[in-house]
Amino acid sequence: MKTFDVPTRSQVSAGNQAIFDKLQAGLGFVPNLYATIAYSNNALESYLQLQQAKSSLNKREKEIINLVVSQINGCNYCLAAHTALGKLNGFTNDQILEVRGGSASFSSKYDALARLTQAITQQQGHLHDDSVLDAFYAAGYTDESLVDVIVAIADKIIMNYLHNLTNIPIDFPAAPELAAA
Repeated sequence: MKTFDVPTRSQVSAGNQAIFDKLQAGLGFVPNLYATIAYSNNALESYLQLQQAKSSLNKREKEIINLVVSQINGCNYCLAAHTALGKLNGFTNDQILEVRGGSASFSSKYDALARLTQAITQQQGHLHDDSVLDAFYAAGYTDESLVDVIVAIADKIIMNYLHNLTNIPIDFPAAPELAAA
């Protein structure tokens, strides 16, 4: 596998340098995966716009999607980042591990979301069983929510694939192995 280096601020376009400066000011560092997407002159800005777009989903719901999709796609970088973000959004270690496995027994609404996200991701958008979608709607989600789930899945797939192909260093604490749960 080709080894990719994480580009430094001086190695990216002027537009991406400005984004690096904003990330540095806001987060205290530029995450390696964001730096890697900056190999493209336009992708970092476009990706951040997608990631920061308005959604009917709250931060906890987005983290459920991020964790489920990253687990299915085997992205250790995103699992590490979203384990940290999941904790910041109030999930316990045990809840994070459960969500990564595609369920959330601690909340019927989150369980329906995790199960739907897992089914959509594993089945590449084809649901083989309508009951998972029925449960999603029964939990109070809407057609708008469904569209926002699909957009959030696509958002995470972008970064999962980027890390899985580049294997750049992970700059978040490692997520525990799911099998250890």
